[in-house]
Amino acid sequence: MTAEISLQKRIKRHVIGRTREFFIAVSPGLERVCLEELTGPPLSIEGAAVLPGGIAFEGRLPDCWRANLHLRTANRILMRIGTFKAATFPRLQQHLSAIPWELYLTSDAPPLVHVTAAKSRLHHTGAIAERVLASVGERLRKWPPTDRVDRDAGGPQRIFVRAEKDRFTLSIDSSGELLYKRGVKTQGGTAPIRETVAAAALMLAGYTGREPLVDPMCGSGTFAIEGAMIAAGIPPGAFRSFAFMGWPSFAPRKWEYLKKGAESQTTDSGAPRIFASDIDPDVCRSLRSSLDKTRLSSMIDVACRDFFAVVPREITPDKGIVTLNPPYGRRLGTRRRSRALFRSVLTHLESAYSGWKIALVAPETEWIRDIPFPLSHHVFHHGGIRPTLLIGAIP
Repeated sequence: MTAEISLQKRIKRHVIGRTREFFIAVSPGLERVCLEELTGPPLSIEGAAVLPGGIAFEGRLPDCWRANLHLRTANRILMRIGTFKAATFPRLQQHLSAIPWELYLTSDAPPLVHVTAAKSRLHHTGAIAERVLASVGERLRKWPPTDRVDRDAGGPQRIFVRAEKDRFTLSIDSSGELLYKRGVKTQGGTAPIRETVAAAALMLAGYTGREPLVDPMCGSGTFAIEGAMIAAGIPPGAFRSFAFMGWPSFAPRKWEYLKKGAESQTTDSGAPRIFASDIDPDVCRSLRSSLDKTRLSSMIDVACRDFFAVVPREITPDKGIVTLNPPYGRRLGTRRRSRALFRSVLTHLESAYSGWKIALVAPETEWIRDIPFPLSHHVFHHGGIRPTLLIGAIP
């Protein structure tokens, strides 16, 4: 009992009571959008800076919790727990042994260790990971040093190690599953756009949640769902859990207080202002099923219709924003068929959606030349390719 009380005091003094360094991992191309989220309401974090791969900021633990709850364009959030230089394995082990792992991790299961190394004399990532896991096990009196790191297994806790020019940075993952996993959709569709990219597209297009949103090739409904959550003020993390909930420093009552405060800011938008449709009836059924499990079902009108049969003036008298991630590549068989469809889509958009704002995904850069009206270009990474997000208005 005395040891437990002593540990809790140390956690309170060194983890809960201190300002910590955090790093938000962001998909390339979305850093500035995420920075605006972080520094604007409701987070309003000061002193954040864009670094290679993401955004760094300082704050207390509740700031990390709130960032996980509210950021729509972040991939994951790491808490820094140590930096040091090591050019030999004995030196590395010396530094690792000094880290008070018991302040950050529980002994329920071995953590999963991720290592990257660049321009360091210690470059064998597997050997580095083994020593990190052994250090944690010795400190928590679990997992003998002879155990090897299983790259495909482990508990919900993750340790990230970056070695660059012999300087090591150690972090623990506060998010768990990547933050684009909102806990809403039951299936992903044939080629879904990630929720983080869809949210960024809506923000870049100036979507406020008050105007209509039409998603006429909705697939799994990512654009429609993100739009509904923005319109209602529902935090993207409202329907999921996070890795920090398993930290020794986690305070459930404080977390519930933060969540209730966020929920109190949500609004009921009344009649649906978001319209999702797809030609595939199975896709539409799956989307309706996902929405029925959340408070979003009353906000999104789902219909099984062909894109070219959707005329927005028959849906709503007001102009708004149309979002599109047209099928391409293997879904159509050839690039020629994909491009032909893309051109047909543009023709229908120009004739039926005049005066509407648009967020359009173009999988091939050369296809941008086919667009008959000016749009701004934002390149991002998605599934090993670099599509272009096109934002603007249809004249």
